[in-house]
Amino acid sequence: MSNLFRQLLKKVGSGNHTGENLTRAEAVTATKMMLLGEATPAQIGAFLIAHRIKRPTPEELAGMLDAYNELGPKLQPIAAERPVIVLGIPYDGRTRTAPISPIIALLLAAVGQPVVMHGGDRLPTKYGLPLVEIWQGLGIDWTTFPLAKTQEILEKTGIGLVYNPKHFPLNQSIWNYRDQLGKRPPLATMELIWCPYAGDVHIIPGFVHPPTEALFQETLALQNVTKYTLVKGLEGSCDLPRDRTAIIGLSSNTGVLERLHLAPRDYDFTTKNVPLETTAELLAQMQEVLAGKPTELMQTALWNGGFYLWRSGISPDMRSGIAKASELFTTGVVAAKLQELTQVVNSQEESTLKAT
Repeated sequence: MSNLFRQLLKKVGSGNHTGENLTRAEAVTATKMMLLGEATPAQIGAFLIAHRIKRPTPEELAGMLDAYNELGPKLQPIAAERPVIVLGIPYDGRTRTAPISPIIALLLAAVGQPVVMHGGDRLPTKYGLPLVEIWQGLGIDWTTFPLAKTQEILEKTGIGLVYNPKHFPLNQSIWNYRDQLGKRPPLATMELIWCPYAGDVHIIPGFVHPPTEALFQETLALQNVTKYTLVKGLEGSCDLPRDRTAIIGLSSNTGVLERLHLAPRDYDFTTKNVPLETTAELLAQMQEVLAGKPTELMQTALWNGGFYLWRSGISPDMRSGIAKASELFTTGVVAAKLQELTQVVNSQEESTLKAT
């Protein structure tokens, strides 16, 4: 048993009257001790559930991020005209609505806006469809690349995915506890704003509960992150909903969060989300989008693509962003980006085989 961790556990687990918040430095220590297995399983499980009940502070989340930044992987800066977008999407995936983020990543990369994603396999508590399975279905298996190869792919194509089981195995050590507890600990919240990229970034995390927005804003300020977009998206992702007004927080030069409300009907979109059926059906729908076909998922792609093209500064407003997205899909530019990515990945795999 670690007596040091025991003291940190007592602070967060002593209840409303005598419990205390951790300092940023203490949060660093606690997170590192959990990731490195220096605390016992009983201590780790107790801490995770106690901290969930207490709720994290910005200082605690900032400390957790400090620990991840120290122990975790970092893709190195690439030559780019715009800050690299880092998408923060819940690691436990999607179960109800069709995700569109990989298609939007291809769209953005096709016009020179690099995108970095991160995550792993099917994980608790939802065990939903993760990013890596979608990419595998599109012909890109990020699970096979060492970080150096992912770096090369990012440099050549403007797209990269940090695959935690391979690139950050310490992170995976906590997932068994999450499964046994049946609840997401604050670490899952922190991971949405974790940035595995060392250069100039535009962080775009999704969230569900309104208090999370202010928590993210204060935590990112402590991390000196000034460019971010906070999206109350589908199932906590960065995907804009179509069944309701999209609620979005935009960073500003003044430090005051700017509020943006986008109603799909104002832009002539139907107000319904595309349900997630089987993975095979989703992949077939994505191929139709890449082929420029006017499907329901295409509506989701245009709605999200228009917003992200505008937010990236590629298009001057939402309507022109939507028109630009439509053009990129129907003329085959996005499909060509996937083909380019596939060719680069295949060349990387050939180089690896030759080296071995």
